[in-house]
Amino acid sequence: MSLPSLKQLRHHVHCLLHPRRKMAFIFSVPKSAKVLDVGCGNSSPAITMRARPDLRYTGLDVCDYEQDHPASDYSEEYLVVSPENFAAEIGKRPNSYDAVICCHNLEHCMEQEEVLVAMLRALRKNGTIFLAFPCAESVNFPSREGTLNFYDDKTHTKVPDFSSVLRTLKREGFKTTFARRRYRPWRLFVIGLFLEPFSRSRKKVIRGTWSFYGFESIIWAKKT
Repeated sequence: MSLPSLKQLRHHVHCLLHPRRKMAFIFSVPKSAKVLDVGCGNSSPAITMRARPDLRYTGLDVCDYEQDHPASDYSEEYLVVSPENFAAEIGKRPNSYDAVICCHNLEHCMEQEEVLVAMLRALRKNGTIFLAFPCAESVNFPSREGTLNFYDDKTHTKVPDFSSVLRTLKREGFKTTFARRRYRPWRLFVIGLFLEPFSRSRKKVIRGTWSFYGFESIIWAKKT
């Protein structure tokens, strides 16, 4: 048996620290699956496909946001559409994907419910979806560089309603397999607890800060 590469070890450590975040979801997707990444900024195409080169990847966003490498080089399909056409563009692809990633995208959308429904209907039977967005309590969190208070990011529209998202999932025939309104994995919570004085003094989000505060709502669900 061959030893894992350094890249694989980094990914495994990341999944250990973040057992329900985006990379853990990406590693849970079946081999050669067709994946739609909605709101794929911050080099998500390159990060995803370097971790899982077997996937058939489609990226969708409103602009070419923070891509360290050309997103089209890592995508079977890469789409940039206007905010007004965001939900409609996803809606053109019913029953097309095995997995959908929506990591900190809903809170930027003008039509959150329409985007959510379009993503759910884009999945095939037994397809899975990953959703991450700021929790409702984040409107009262301290303001820090890197976004801790919801309004730190001026492109945020409104906080997605956690209970409403769960109701929509159920209505669309999905089984929720994991849901946390304020996601606090214990390892990173402890790191955040010890580093909070540094985060507070620097007014900056650092490792563990989000987990210490429970900044993220995270949901995994499956189309049944």
